[in-house]
Amino acid sequence: MLKIKHQSKGIVSHGISTCAGCALELIMRKVTEVLGENTIVIIPPGCAASFAGVGNKTALKVPGFLSNLENAAAFAAGIRATLDIKGNKETTVLVLAGDGATVDIGLQALSGIIERNDRVLYICYDNEAYMNTGIQRSGSTPLYASTTTTPAGKSRNRKDLMQIAIAHNIPYAATASIHNIKDLQRKVKKAMNTNGASLIHIQSPCPTGWGYDPSKTIQIARLAVQTGCWILCEYENGKFKVNYKPKRLKPLEEYIKMQNRFKHLSSQRIKKLQKQVTEYFERKCGENACHIES
Repeated sequence: MLKIKHQSKGIVSHGISTCAGCALELIMRKVTEVLGENTIVIIPPGCAASFAGVGNKTALKVPGFLSNLENAAAFAAGIRATLDIKGNKETTVLVLAGDGATVDIGLQALSGIIERNDRVLYICYDNEAYMNTGIQRSGSTPLYASTTTTPAGKSRNRKDLMQIAIAHNIPYAATASIHNIKDLQRKVKKAMNTNGASLIHIQSPCPTGWGYDPSKTIQIARLAVQTGCWILCEYENGKFKVNYKPKRLKPLEEYIKMQNRFKHLSSQRIKKLQKQVTEYFERKCGENACHIES
């Protein structure tokens, strides 16, 4: 059973200037709730930069700093090595990075810490585009999603970050969703206690970039899982398992119709996207492919 020592005032300050309905603030609060005060946080430029602070002001009550966009994982590796030399095995070194700083610009540094098996916890909050700089497409933007650089819809599939991590034979990797905080925190606890590199990939719905009512963030996150667009899974010690498999997927249209980034899609493209999502889900979650947990 997961036991969390709740901080009386929390590690994250109140009044953070995230957009209304942003999932990132909830992610930060619930992740640090598990990790506690003995944590060092490295944040590359992106939406989470507001937590790293400006000048002598910060939103976090733990040590940390804003790294460069491409090398947050490398900074974390150096901090981890220094702590190990000092005999400090208890402090958690956390990278909190967006999808652009993870699957695109920072992928080389991330690959390095996994290949070396540095004991770093890397969390990617994935809002599926470069939201902080104007909603440009990233390697994690879904097929057909509209962004400012793909106004007619992205023409390529998104990168599979979990599969990239698994190809490195990472000790622990998982996906998570803000609609299931208990599952998210359980995975953070596992990653925190992993003797080596660990990765958690969390979908972070973005009202500003996705174009939906800010009050619908949790509903959007839940529908992403229920439609098979976001699969909750884990890879631990060489074994892959799915944490949640609905008996029947909800129609994809229930998820995308709430988002302006998909409003341009024709019925033909929606059918094609539904086919792709269903086939990917069945590949990942087929009875003969992996262990299924109800």
